[in-house]
Amino acid sequence: MIDLFIIKVGGNVIDNPVLLQAFLEKFATIPGKKILIHGGGKIATRIGDQLGIESKYVDGRRITDAATIDVVTMVYGGLVNKQLVAKLQAAQCNAIGLTGADANIIPATKRPVKEIDYGFVGDVKPDMVQITALKALLEAGLTPVFAPLTHDGSGQMLNTNADTIAASLAIALSASYQVRLIYCFEKKGVLHDPNDDNAVINLINKDIYQQLLADKVLSDGILPKLENAFSAINNGVKEVLIGHADDVLSNTTDTVAGTLIC
Repeated sequence: MIDLFIIKVGGNVIDNPVLLQAFLEKFATIPGKKILIHGGGKIATRIGDQLGIESKYVDGRRITDAATIDVVTMVYGGLVNKQLVAKLQAAQCNAIGLTGADANIIPATKRPVKEIDYGFVGDVKPDMVQITALKALLEAGLTPVFAPLTHDGSGQMLNTNADTIAASLAIALSASYQVRLIYCFEKKGVLHDPNDDNAVINLINKDIYQQLLADKVLSDGILPKLENAFSAINNGVKEVLIGHADDVLSNTTDTVAGTLIC
């Protein structure tokens, strides 16, 4: 029996007030223990532009220089996180907004410079996650809402991929709970054809995944989610689902939509 749902919401859902409100109203009604992890990259880009701080990317990944880490800390940890918490409170869900620095829950290491200097980007491993305080919040009936930020233990905030944070939390908590990790975005699941929203692959196991990679069926955007999904499955997480934010309620039941990873 699943007794903890860890749900990451991102993509265009965060940027669309109508989609986001619909998602949060459904999320609030999920019974039992749950954790929400959110992104917010487009909002950070917009605020940065307003402040005259140019966003820089390499292969779609944000370069987090000194000015940018200030922007994403403000936007992710402040603006987006607290707006989500306020909306969940309005929906009678007793949420608490967190970053990885709070209660030292998610320490990370600054990504080493190799061919590319990503700046203040944090890499986190599941064995780094400190779950004692997090479990206390869950047992007290609170719903943690995590911004995609970690810290290095020496006072520096770090920008960290939200999908990775979700998988790391799921793995760390799987020793204490039966966890279902759910990735919610604007697609119905993993697609055979990125241009056909109905071409959902309902089940992906390790063998199917390798064949899909060999056939070059998968879009570049879905690959990080699948990598994190299989990392979670291989490290104790009971179930992983990838699906549309509209389906978040059904994906917390036995009647799931989207793509089941096993």
